[in-house]
Amino acid sequence: KRDFDWVEQPLSETELHNQAKRCMDCGVPFCHAFGCPLGNRVPDYIDEAYHGNWKRALELLHSTNNFPEFTGRICPALCEASCTLSLGFEAAVCRHIEMQIAERGWQEGWIRPYQVQRKTGKKTAVIGSGPAGLAAAQQLVRFGHDVVVFEQADRLGGMLRYGIPNFKLEKWVIDRRLEQLAAEGVRFETEVTVGSDISARYLLKNYDAVLIASGTSKPRDLDIPGRSLSGIHRALDFLTQQTRLLYGDQVNPADIIDPEGKHVVVIGGGDTGADCVGTCIRRNAKSVTQLELLEAPPASRSEHNPWPQWPVIMRTSSSHTEGCSRLWSVLTKEFYGVSGRVEKAGCAKISWGDRAFQEIPGSDFLLDAQLVLLSMGFVPDPASPVIESFSLDTDSSGSITVDQECRTSQKGVFAAGDTVTGASLVVRAMNHGRTAADSIDQFLNS
Repeated sequence: KRDFDWVEQPLSETELHNQAKRCMDCGVPFCHAFGCPLGNRVPDYIDEAYHGNWKRALELLHSTNNFPEFTGRICPALCEASCTLSLGFEAAVCRHIEMQIAERGWQEGWIRPYQVQRKTGKKTAVIGSGPAGLAAAQQLVRFGHDVVVFEQADRLGGMLRYGIPNFKLEKWVIDRRLEQLAAEGVRFETEVTVGSDISARYLLKNYDAVLIASGTSKPRDLDIPGRSLSGIHRALDFLTQQTRLLYGDQVNPADIIDPEGKHVVVIGGGDTGADCVGTCIRRNAKSVTQLELLEAPPASRSEHNPWPQWPVIMRTSSSHTEGCSRLWSVLTKEFYGVSGRVEKAGCAKISWGDRAFQEIPGSDFLLDAQLVLLSMGFVPDPASPVIESFSLDTDSSGSITVDQECRTSQKGVFAAGDTVTGASLVVRAMNHGRTAADSIDQFLNS
């Protein structure tokens, strides 16, 4: 709680070996075929690690996963949820073994820039440097195409950089891979907004294919009385600023979102909300309360949520264990302030019926709230400069419409990741980026 260093600690060699030997090499490995969006060959790489064949384990990982040290740190481990052992025991620690294999690869010098033998002369532009964009860029440059990645922010990495705290993903882990991609031939252009700094027309004229992997970072808002009071901020603004402060960037003192000595209320019970909790604790908040509109999940699977489905159960992150009050089935109705600054949040308990809730009469209560962080997820933005610049078709939710090959309504323009699926997991974004890269390669070679 006293620094922003990585919280999770690596298992020892003995512990890792003991965990690896628990994998049963199932005849039908649901971890691989059902759980992992990337199709990681989990039993295979675990078996190689168990026998000490670390280099071969790394080769198996890289055959499906460009950045296993990313997913090995921040993936929620869908593979473990569908592990056969998890039926009656603790699952094999697939995710952690994945991370350790990747780190062994870096330590031993096995991870080097791949130099393609044949260049195609085709040029591709990738918009966005998050997990989908980076995975696609590496695949495309290894296919022999020239690749330029355009990033709106001042640093590369997208949500990996500015949306995930250092105590979950230290940024040197990203930088190490970016150096590899640059050495392989990927060019990066930061602080470029497609639709204003450069146009879709320019990209279509100068590149043979374009991939849009710009994510979806438009946050849900809370339209209730008192929302305009100062001291109420979007979660991503807070997390982004925290990363900048750790970099030593110059931030106007008047703009600093400072939890120190304050009662903090985080609205939203997801991972981003938990990241805000851990960050506020490290910034010496007086108290942190996390509110969730939904009911508290059960401690174990319900009969309607069987294995190997993702278990909808109560999850407690390291941030929660560091000191946080969690309240469920709570509706935030109004913010109250003094001299224009938020001081309290007016809430009420609710009961859930069939996909709808009702406020419980007489359940109103007040929470001290000198800082409020809104963490209620992200929604597509059909009015984004990228979508409008390319005049792309969108679905009813506002996400870019694509076919199974990640092709948009514009010829030569592809899309992948959260900008298509809506806010999702890093592992799904990477898989989508790889799929888009395969489609672009087929398009350029046709």
